[in-house]
Amino acid sequence: MSTAQRPAVEPDILYPDSDGELMADNTLQFEWITTIKGGLDALFQERDNVFVAGDLLWYPVRGRPDIRRAPDAMVAFGRPKGYRGSYKQWEEADIAPHVVFEVLSPNNTPREMRDKLRFYEMYGVEEYYLYDPEGGTFDGWLRSEHRLQPIAAIAGWTSPRLGVRFELDQADLLILRPDGSRFLSYVELARQRDLEQQARQQAEHARQLEQQARQQAETRAERMAAKLRALGIDPDTLDA
Repeated sequence: MSTAQRPAVEPDILYPDSDGELMADNTLQFEWITTIKGGLDALFQERDNVFVAGDLLWYPVRGRPDIRRAPDAMVAFGRPKGYRGSYKQWEEADIAPHVVFEVLSPNNTPREMRDKLRFYEMYGVEEYYLYDPEGGTFDGWLRSEHRLQPIAAIAGWTSPRLGVRFELDQADLLILRPDGSRFLSYVELARQRDLEQQARQQAEHARQLEQQARQQAETRAERMAAKLRALGIDPDTLDA
């Protein structure tokens, strides 16, 4: 009796959506993570094929849930927006995140950051940016063939993938969109909206004052013309 060979079935493997680690170790780091992630969201809000995430576990190898990283922010081009519990690369057309950001905290060790660099280099990241908000340093790496090479002149550097420009204003990182506007924190965005609202209100008030002044001038002119007509004078002949 012959027996047909059954295809191998991959066992169920758990890919956790959380690594149990905190997103940030302090308020400064958290503010920068949310500013960068939110700025990237706004930058690509009109492009349905650009996926942006923050602190999302990325699994590059199927069957190896132990191989993973959760970049503070990442961008994958050619992938649709939408909810994900994690980024399983084999379910994403085998597209690795093209750009990743890390925001340094005092608890990050040099060894940990070297490991992250090696990981991003090994699994296909094209651009990697590292900002230390407390130390005021910013570094970047760009893929050249199979290696992530340091970007020597990072001040004024424009990301090939993102199109944003990086500047350092003393200790503060400035991320500038192609139109020159800056990535802003939630508080800065709220303040900007308030200022814009105030400017609109002031413009509307000025328009109303101008309209009121014009109406008053027209009313005075009509009254003057009526008085002239009462005196037997045609006001239309006065300008002749």
